[in-house]
Amino acid sequence: MNQALKKILIKTKKQVFSEIIGNNSTKLKGEGYDFCELKEYEYGEDVKNIDWVVSAKMQKPYVKVFYSQKELNVNIVCLLNGSTYFGTDVFKQEIITQIASSLGFICIKQGNPFSSYIANENLEVCTKKSKQIFNVNFMADLLYNYNVIGKNINYEKITKELFKSIKEKSLIFLIGDFFDIEKLDLKLLCQKHEIITLIVRDKFEENPIELGNVSFIDPNNNKIFESILNKTSILEYEKKVLENDHKLYNHLQNCAVRFTKIYTNEDPIKKLIGVLR
Repeated sequence: MNQALKKILIKTKKQVFSEIIGNNSTKLKGEGYDFCELKEYEYGEDVKNIDWVVSAKMQKPYVKVFYSQKELNVNIVCLLNGSTYFGTDVFKQEIITQIASSLGFICIKQGNPFSSYIANENLEVCTKKSKQIFNVNFMADLLYNYNVIGKNINYEKITKELFKSIKEKSLIFLIGDFFDIEKLDLKLLCQKHEIITLIVRDKFEENPIELGNVSFIDPNNNKIFESILNKTSILEYEKKVLENDHKLYNHLQNCAVRFTKIYTNEDPIKKLIGVLR
């Protein structure tokens, strides 16, 4: 394990175990302590959960519903393709590794088992279901050193394989930069599982500056092409990024998927705390 990866693991572990991070609020309802909602009493429900004050006011029996305190099955899915091999200060691949490691440590702190996957053209198992710190270190090592050059994301194939592979109702974290999302469809997957999407971007990708004549190498296919990065080409590019993100946000909202965007110059832990609350 190289020194850069050791620093990532030490930093994320220290942040997770020192920060006050409560249990994840999930869509799963059942016996627990965290209040979820009130609903009309139905035959067969536990009368101990009846809220007598509300029932008296409404002239109907109402029961309290709580979030389930059962063990969560967490799946960390890292979308590693060529475009993650980019960053003005820190590569997106490194940030994805940091986020995945943080999630792994959070699972261990809360006593939840986690599995991890690497996804691009195919879905590869990174680590099997575990509650051990060793698995976080092993996952981080695989993610950090994974060769993303020449890899593309096949969203259609990945979602189908995730649906088949993950049998139990789970909390799935999808981590990637989410460009070219025309074939992204989470409707079926989110009916079976709860999904949280973490979008990793670099500021330069969304707001590039004028550089004049440039030579680019596309890390998705290793092709070299010449271009002029002027005001006109930047405006056209920014328009395409906005269209991509508009489709992405609409799709996530329609599927009731929680999401947040994390830039390469931000602290991932702070963003994670916000989306997990």
